Amino acid sequence: MQIGNMEIGPLAALVAGILILVAPRLLNYIVAIWLIIFGVTGLGLFR
Repeated sequence: MQIGNMEIGPLAALVAGILILVAPRLLNYIVAIWLIIFGVTGLGLFR
């Protein structure tokens, strides 16, 4: 099974949502990591 860019977004959002429900203190870290990954992907540095 290959995971493309279209499947990574919703899957990452689902995992992040579950982690935030389990440990709300992780919210800052999850948002920061999400923004870094989104920025790197948007710049085309990650293929």
